[in-house]
Amino acid sequence: MSRYKKPTLDKDLDKISYMEEATTSLGRGLMAPGAGLLFIVLCGIVAGAYVLGAPSGGVIVAASAIGAYMALNIGANDVANNVGPAVGAKAMSLTTALVIAAIFESAGALLAGGDVVDTISMGIIDPAAVADTRIFKAAMMAALVSAALWINMATWFGAPVSTTHAIVGGVMGAGIAASGFSSVNWLMLSGIAMSWVFSPLVGGLVAAFFLWFIKAFIVYQDDKIAAARRWVPVLIAVMAGTFAAYLAVKGVSHVVTIELSTALVAGGVVAVLAWMVTRPLIARQSQGLENRNQSLRKLFAIPLVCSAALLSFAHGANDVANAVGPLAAIVHTAEFGDVAESVSIPLWVMAVGALGISFGLLLFGPRLINMVGRQITKLNPMRAYCVALSAATTVIIASGLGLPVSSTHITVGAVFGVGFFREWYTERSERRLDFLNEGEGGKAKRVRPVRNREEQARRKLLRRAHFMTTLAAWMVTVPASAMLSGILFFLMAAIL
Repeated sequence: MSRYKKPTLDKDLDKISYMEEATTSLGRGLMAPGAGLLFIVLCGIVAGAYVLGAPSGGVIVAASAIGAYMALNIGANDVANNVGPAVGAKAMSLTTALVIAAIFESAGALLAGGDVVDTISMGIIDPAAVADTRIFKAAMMAALVSAALWINMATWFGAPVSTTHAIVGGVMGAGIAASGFSSVNWLMLSGIAMSWVFSPLVGGLVAAFFLWFIKAFIVYQDDKIAAARRWVPVLIAVMAGTFAAYLAVKGVSHVVTIELSTALVAGGVVAVLAWMVTRPLIARQSQGLENRNQSLRKLFAIPLVCSAALLSFAHGANDVANAVGPLAAIVHTAEFGDVAESVSIPLWVMAVGALGISFGLLLFGPRLINMVGRQITKLNPMRAYCVALSAATTVIIASGLGLPVSSTHITVGAVFGVGFFREWYTERSERRLDFLNEGEGGKAKRVRPVRNREEQARRKLLRRAHFMTTLAAWMVTVPASAMLSGILFFLMAAIL
């Protein structure tokens, strides 16, 4: 009898063990959504305490919860572009990247996010078209919900999209639903559409140029270390100067108005100082390094970490308005009963945006960080450095031309540019040619090896699936969020 009881007992124990493993796995999967839901509830409670007894308190509580949801999605999707290349290049771990980005995103939002925000995002809707307070609150609520839902969906599919474009589409769709197509500033919208092409294209070209420069003047030199001592301080100086101008234009413009010319002068001064400081440091750091590419990567690691922190700070200062702008507008309208073109941002509203972005990054950010940093193309510190420098440089160029740009499109476009350049350069590089004996006088001739189509496809250095998915997501972000917002507007108008 015991001969049969033992297998039965083992099976029962195995079932219990499998159930425990399944429960643990399910618990891990629900931990992040549960924490996010808790944050949204807490934001609603804080808002409820702020508007306790107010006639429109329910609207403010609902809007704060939706704003918190939007901020979580911004952190989950948009922030990955700032730290993804550094993680993919193994300049820092995923945990370090999450902590640095969370700190600097919050600091940028709270210190340089500004205390006044436009109620109509980027001026794409005529304020007179939504002058009625009930219509205005319904439009802003619909814009927030539609943008947050679309970003959430894009994150689920692993597509980095522009949160600015999502909120612009949300405002546009709600405005059209409220007052028709005539309420839209189509000239402004055409400028935003131009940025869909301009941002990734220029970002990719700039990143490819810097990568070519590094390969030509450092990597493929006979004495790599000597070349690095000469050019790495120059590249770091360019990065420091560019980021100084970038932060002046995008990071602190909400607090202090700085002209582009002033920002460029300040960037030039910072570049000279950075070159003077880093030249002896690089010379000392390069002592004893072997004459190989692996040694060069060590020299770019620290500048890359600094660039990720600075990009996060500027992003927090600039894009927190996508979450708190409509929320602040709803709070103002609910409290004072009028629609203003610009409103002040209460501290608790700014905290909702800043903390929401940071929590969204910590809870849901790793998915997009891995995609941007590791799955599009293989990055090392030098390639990731080119991506970061391209992001700052392209923003400066666009600001000079007066074009609205998306930091997401620039950074991801730069990653694409690096991948395509690697393919082009690998295919044409003289160092990739094979020596083959032609048999005439014993002379060797360098020819390019012939590969079949399957081999060529296998050796592609940029994954086409991610490229096409991201491109498709970019193209439909504004119309998708606009259509969703238009539908939600009628629902919100019926409820409020």
